[in-house]
Amino acid sequence: MLKIGILALQGAAREHIRQIEELGCEAIPVKSVENLNELNGLVLPGGESTTMRKLLDRYELLEPIRDLALNGIPMFGTCAGLILLAKEIAGSDTPHLGLMDVVVERNSFGRQVDSFEVELSTRGIGDDIPAVFIRAPHIVAAGENVEILAKHEDRIVLAREGQFLGCSFHPELTEDTRIMKYFIEMVREYN
Repeated sequence: MLKIGILALQGAAREHIRQIEELGCEAIPVKSVENLNELNGLVLPGGESTTMRKLLDRYELLEPIRDLALNGIPMFGTCAGLILLAKEIAGSDTPHLGLMDVVVERNSFGRQVDSFEVELSTRGIGDDIPAVFIRAPHIVAAGENVEILAKHEDRIVLAREGQFLGCSFHPELTEDTRIMKYFIEMVREYN
């Protein structure tokens, strides 16, 4: 059985755990370096990216997660998780994990009160995918090896680069598991 970790320091971990278990995998909440052992994939959930970064530093998880990536472990970042994955954050000097060749802009769809839900057509996953946007970032620029999977209002909101999947919205807040299923298939490819 595949073991999928979910960074559980802050943010929407519980909803990701539910989807992972629904799809027949073991979900491992990651709160310490020990929880990273024997993972086949890792989800970086939504939340508040600056707070998540402080917690990654406090629990000394930043470098071990980077090491997992260098060892080929697939990673899926949703909302703040996308910001953690990005090699560059618009208006910031320093990335967090700096793994995925994208530039992201924070809060590009507005503040909390501007949250909304739409249905997206995605490349290779399906149509009518429900997408919940909450203080969502978007991908401003993508490297040549980044495959753009979905856009909303001409902004890139879902993309893949090799073992990395980055998503502006919160698929875990819906009953639709197709994006998580896509990530689990990525994990199977790399294991």
